[in-house]
Amino acid sequence: MAASRNSDGSVVRAGLSHVALSLSVFGMLGAGAVGAAFLFGDEAAGAPRVELALYSEQDGPPPLLKNRSPLEALDAHTEDHEPSLGVEYEDAALLEDGDEASMTVTEIASNAGTGPKALARAPIAGFVERTPAGELPKIASDGRTPAQVYARPFTGASDKPRIGLIVGGLGMTARHTETAIRELPPEVTLSFLAYAPNLQDWINKARAAGHEVLLEMPMEAYDYPNVDTGPLTLLTSAKPDENVRRLNVMLGKATGYFGVTNYQGARFATDAAAATPVMKVLKDRGLVFLHDGGAARSALPQAATQSGLDFTVADRIVDSELTADAIDRELLALEALAIQNGSAIGVGFAYPVTIEQLRLWAESLKAKGYQLAPASAAAGVVARS
Repeated sequence: MAASRNSDGSVVRAGLSHVALSLSVFGMLGAGAVGAAFLFGDEAAGAPRVELALYSEQDGPPPLLKNRSPLEALDAHTEDHEPSLGVEYEDAALLEDGDEASMTVTEIASNAGTGPKALARAPIAGFVERTPAGELPKIASDGRTPAQVYARPFTGASDKPRIGLIVGGLGMTARHTETAIRELPPEVTLSFLAYAPNLQDWINKARAAGHEVLLEMPMEAYDYPNVDTGPLTLLTSAKPDENVRRLNVMLGKATGYFGVTNYQGARFATDAAAATPVMKVLKDRGLVFLHDGGAARSALPQAATQSGLDFTVADRIVDSELTADAIDRELLALEALAIQNGSAIGVGFAYPVTIEQLRLWAESLKAKGYQLAPASAAAGVVARS
């Protein structure tokens, strides 16, 4: 019995010794860690922190996607960041013919007091025709065209390369539209989707801030109708009279634009037979067509030539990749093209990162020896008041 009690005591004492030793070791390690933090730690790491997001908080749907290249568009606003060809209209409230939509618009002060004066308010007398489809542009009796009177006047040096910028997808999201009008230089051309609610109000605000305006025509994509560009989409399968009717409805939604551009449309661009009647109407209305350059094997130049329409293709889409560095690289490429050809046109979309990079780039452009010109001037349109 005595031997048993001695054996039990030894086990207890050994256990207590191990516990004490473990506590001592952990205590020394903890003290060492605390000391190291005081000696080598970053004091600022524990301070309050502010994180800046790449995209601003939105008050509505993200900007609708423009066709970036054949069968390819990047939607950086999707949660999984997968490429998407779709266009979500659930919250964008696309308008059927004759439908109305309401939107609260914050008044934007014109920058005419600190920079170039505002452009004339539309419509300008003599350049509009009242029709069942609305007020459509028309060529004046003296031969002047809506393209000429609604383009932003530009007098530039002949020895400096010109660079024009078009920012599109505007009118569907108020915050992005307001930012583009307010933050971008007045020489930047703004492009509005024909479906935009309160379209005339937006165009008026853009022109009051000195921006010339294009109207975006939804055209058939390769994956239509999965890529749903709305009820007025110009289609290769539609009869010419139907496409002309849809075109006139879109043209009649507002006044003040000097020309049109495409919204999507890679499939429509391949069909000269479908495109030619549309080009003829635009020619007869005194407008020009600026294509974003995002369609391969395009038949649009051929259709425009046959119709006598002034047609220009942009040189670069500057935000196919939505990072600041990638946009800057595209802008450098645009500068190189301007040196080579005397002028160049870049197209971007109303993403916050695009607007910010264009704003920063434009601030340094004059010092580099370039001229920021309205897209109309870079395309050869001579403004006539």
